[in-house]
Amino acid sequence: MSTLLISILLAIVGGVLFSLIGLVSGSDETATMVPFTLLVILLGAPPVAVFSFFMAAIISKHLTHAAPTALMGIPGDTMMVPLLDHTETLRKLGVPHIALRKMISGGIIGAFIAFPVALVFAQFLGEFSDFFKAYTGVIFAVASLVIAYFSKGKWVSILLVIPFALFIQGLNLVSFEVLEKHLAISFFLGIAIGPMFSDILIALSSSARKDVIRSEPQEYNLAPEIKSWSGYFPNPLRILTRSQKWFTSGSAFITSFTFTFSPTGMTALMGELVGSRIRGLYKRSTTTLSVMNGVTESTYIAETIIPLVAFGIPLSPMALGPAAPLFNAPPVFSVKENLHHLMSSWDFLIFGAIGLIVGAVIAYPFVMNYSRKATVFIMKYISQEAIIGMFIAIVCVIAYYEGQITGILVTFTVASVGGLLNRILGVGSGAQFMIYYGSAWIMSQVIGL
Repeated sequence: MSTLLISILLAIVGGVLFSLIGLVSGSDETATMVPFTLLVILLGAPPVAVFSFFMAAIISKHLTHAAPTALMGIPGDTMMVPLLDHTETLRKLGVPHIALRKMISGGIIGAFIAFPVALVFAQFLGEFSDFFKAYTGVIFAVASLVIAYFSKGKWVSILLVIPFALFIQGLNLVSFEVLEKHLAISFFLGIAIGPMFSDILIALSSSARKDVIRSEPQEYNLAPEIKSWSGYFPNPLRILTRSQKWFTSGSAFITSFTFTFSPTGMTALMGELVGSRIRGLYKRSTTTLSVMNGVTESTYIAETIIPLVAFGIPLSPMALGPAAPLFNAPPVFSVKENLHHLMSSWDFLIFGAIGLIVGAVIAYPFVMNYSRKATVFIMKYISQEAIIGMFIAIVCVIAYYEGQITGILVTFTVASVGGLLNRILGVGSGAQFMIYYGSAWIMSQVIGL
């Protein structure tokens, strides 16, 4: 089977899979994308096909995650939290379907603007790649402090950089003694599923369980479905007004350069900047939503492409989270040999475009035509416990593949510590990933390890 055909097939798989996952409220991007991307890599998919799969996953997940957010008022994932106030406003006005259409149309525009802009900018930054590679350890250490400060925990996150680095290297030494090789995937998975796994631990704790127990089922009021276009594939440019198209395009263009900043932070910032310039409750909310969802796409795409194409090392919150397997997935990829080294600029352009186009063709009309029916089906018949169980099973298989029982123990040890640090103290997953990458250099400087 040709590489092109494999890439198209995996893009279809990624588009379908993450279109469905996006409809599940609260489905964290890192916890869902990392295991499936690792699975594709470890199954032996060509590097270009892995990239197509991932790009299709990004665009489809960030289109369908708008459905539960707009229709039910519950965030599809963490990126949707800044949009909740505006979706609530439009639900009170009785037009949640308008909110949904504006959001996903803005997402399409943001994705297809960010992709070429990020590629061009990455080519420019690639001229400085030797400098970044020569000082990788220092860069990771400094970046871990910066990202820790901008996480929810701020000062406590900074205070825990060295202890968490010691924890990582301690586990690494123990696993090396047992397996005579260093683990990597098991650590990635542990940090990725940490927040989700911490919820399970809290639910099992007799002292902490009271904080999550509910006396009655939660009720959601779902708006009726109203279709105002003919055919199956509506034109996103006709959904948005002229000013909304300009604001969304401009915001996507600007955020295609800000690859070192938090995607959630940039989403909130650009939404507030645009919203402050618009009068009228309805117009302000619809415009802000189209801009913010466009930025969720542009930041995720740019923060994947720029460090991957320019440096080959994870220097963005996205690269340290959902996109981490593209940089390091032993024994297939490592920081010294990953997609950056195995793909040309034309490969990134062609196979990235394949992933984006296939994902958009699958997710966009699906959300526009069937989002309400799909959301009702998932809420009624698919429990979140079943979804969590599926992810835990996939994580166990991948961790066992790398390190047998030791790999599984490392994964869930990291998930327990990292997850509780995230949930209770606000030490975000991005900060934990960056500390992981810099832990060897940090410990060598602190205690000579």
